Amino acid sequence: MNKLIVNGGHRLSGEITIGGAKNSTVALIPAAILADTPVRFDSVPDILDVHNLMVILESMNVKSDFTGDVLTIDPTSIEEGPLPSKAIKSLRASYYFMGALLGRFHRAVVTFPGGDNIGPRPIDQHIKAFRALGAEVTEKDGTVTMRTGEEGLHGAQIFMDMVSVGATINAILAAVKAPGTTTIGNAAKEPEIIDIATFLNNMGANIRGAGTDVIRIEGVDKLVAQNTHTIIPDRIEAGTYLSLAAAVGDGIRINNIIPEHLESFTAKLEEMGCDLTIYEDSAFVGPSKDLKPVSVKVMPFPGFATDLQQPITPLLFKATGRSTIIDTIYPQRIKHIAELQRMGAKVYSEDIEEGLIVIDPSSKLHGAVVEAGEIRAGAALVIAGLMAEGTTEIRQADNILRGYGSIIDKLRGIGADVSLAVEERV
Repeated sequence: MNKLIVNGGHRLSGEITIGGAKNSTVALIPAAILADTPVRFDSVPDILDVHNLMVILESMNVKSDFTGDVLTIDPTSIEEGPLPSKAIKSLRASYYFMGALLGRFHRAVVTFPGGDNIGPRPIDQHIKAFRALGAEVTEKDGTVTMRTGEEGLHGAQIFMDMVSVGATINAILAAVKAPGTTTIGNAAKEPEIIDIATFLNNMGANIRGAGTDVIRIEGVDKLVAQNTHTIIPDRIEAGTYLSLAAAVGDGIRINNIIPEHLESFTAKLEEMGCDLTIYEDSAFVGPSKDLKPVSVKVMPFPGFATDLQQPITPLLFKATGRSTIIDTIYPQRIKHIAELQRMGAKVYSEDIEEGLIVIDPSSKLHGAVVEAGEIRAGAALVIAGLMAEGTTEIRQADNILRGYGSIIDKLRGIGADVSLAVEERV
């Protein structure tokens, strides 16, 4: 396990270029096994989750090569077999192999996935979709077993009881080769879902309505890759660096963004009074002073993303009054709060059931030894460490590396004093 050392208290300036979206990439890699030809992605972020997914591919005799930001996957010699439980348990997004394997082989056995512990995230909506498509699904001792009868999978009407990105993507993966018409109602509308549908459609899939709350799929026999799929920019990474730029920047340009994907976030920065200029595919954040407090309510896209409620928290310390955040999606996503308090921050979880977090002005942060309990909590600690006087040691930094590609190089590129070191084992 690595730790991240941050020497804070310095103003930063320069440019940061955003990589491909983590939340797209971790679904696209499992989706690749549905192809009947090799596939190729570019703008792939160099994050730990990608390498863990490559380990899972290798266990199925699926060859992959990751060079620069280009990932090539060849599923043409895929074999069924037990998936490596260590890699499966290390990241939540491995559950996309359930839909992909079901779509490819009409059966699958997958260990219940792990990943960030940010509160209950049941997979009942995934299982509901698989059953509607014709699969028998059983759960026992953390293992999900799926199989179909002689008729295999078939198109179906699916209505999600709650908006779920993961269940929407898994339903698409299972249905894309299923004969007949599948309709997914109350579907999630995130940009990453559009990215998955674009990748599959470019191989011959027939998916309509991605990005709306009703997705229709006509099953096809084959998926043939004919070009390289470029992954969309990571809106969560972009929001994280925008927050950092407003908190400690003397002029930072964030390149390779899709502004429409960030509107709910940038609207809050503008409401606070940040010096923000948005261009066609970039944004410039100037020195931001006399910031106003705001109220943030996390909602499904196009609302304010749950993955950005932690990265915006350190910026709210600079506001002139009390700010509040209500996370309606993962109300227990509070692993950053106790760690920020160690650094002198005035931030409190007022109501865990309602997901209410209260943030008061905190002008004098100081370095401390803290832990990154999950990806976005770690991002909040990095920003707070850059704001603080002294040295902050962020333990369990591998959680940060799971979601932020080349973070050390990007931070050093704007003048930050940061480094990685190996944690001493006790």
